[in-house]
Amino acid sequence: MLRVEHVTKSFGGVVANKDISFTFEEGQIVGLIGPNGAGKSTLFNMISAIFPPTEGNIFFKDHQLNDLSTHEIVRLGISRTFQNLQVFKNMTVVENVMLGQHIHSKTGLLSAAFRWPSVRREDERAYEKAMGCLAFVGLDHLYKVKAGNLALGNLRLLELARALATEPQLLLLDEIAAGLNQKETRDMRELIKKIRDSGVSVFVVEHDMDLVMTICDKVIVLDQGEKIAEGTPKEIQNHPRVIEAYLGAEMEEEAG
Repeated sequence: MLRVEHVTKSFGGVVANKDISFTFEEGQIVGLIGPNGAGKSTLFNMISAIFPPTEGNIFFKDHQLNDLSTHEIVRLGISRTFQNLQVFKNMTVVENVMLGQHIHSKTGLLSAAFRWPSVRREDERAYEKAMGCLAFVGLDHLYKVKAGNLALGNLRLLELARALATEPQLLLLDEIAAGLNQKETRDMRELIKKIRDSGVSVFVVEHDMDLVMTICDKVIVLDQGEKIAEGTPKEIQNHPRVIEAYLGAEMEEEAG
C-alpha cells in the first residue's frame, strides 16, 4: 500500500530524515515511534504532501507522491490528523466534519452560487456522511455544538471524524492520544482497531507505548532522523538500539 524508498529530507544544513525505507501492507496498523526530534513528524509531513522529500521516493499503491499537492493526496485516499488540533471553532461539530466531504464535491462555483438542485443534493449527502462518521466515533450527540466548546478528548474525536469523512484508505494519526486521560486513551485504542476493521489501514505516530505495543502489527523506530529498527511490537521491545535510544529513556524518565 505504502512504499518509502531511501527518503531524505534536509532543511538547509539540518537533515531531519536520512535514507529511510520501509513498506506498509494494506490492512495493517503500523506505529512510528522515536524520541522527540527523531524526525517522525517530518516523515508524516512528506507522506501527506506538506512538503516533498529532498531525496528518494514515496509511493501509494502505483502513485508516486513526491510532487503531488495535499488535496491530490487526499483524493488518492490518504488522510491525517494533526498533533496540534486543526478545527474550526466557530463552526458546529457536524459542519467541521462536512468539510471532509468537500474533497469529493463535483459542484462548480456557478452552481454553488445559485444553489442549484445538484448542490442541495451534495449538501445532503455530505451531511449524512458527516453524521455517520460522528456516530462511528461516538460524537453524534454533539453534532450541533460549536467545536470551540468541546473538551480536548472530544476535539480529538472530531478531527478523527473529519479525517474519516474524506473516505481514506490510509489514515495517518499524529499523536491522537496526546493529552487524553486513561479512559479516553483506552477508548481511542479500541476506536483505532475499529477503524482498521472497517477496512482503513492506520499509520500512527504516538508517544504512548502501551497504545502502540497493544494495537500495532508492526512498529518502525526512528532516532536522530534515521530508521534504527522495524518489526513486531515484541521484537521492538527487545531490540537493544531501541531500548537505548527510546524505551530506555522513557523508563528513566518514569523512574526519575
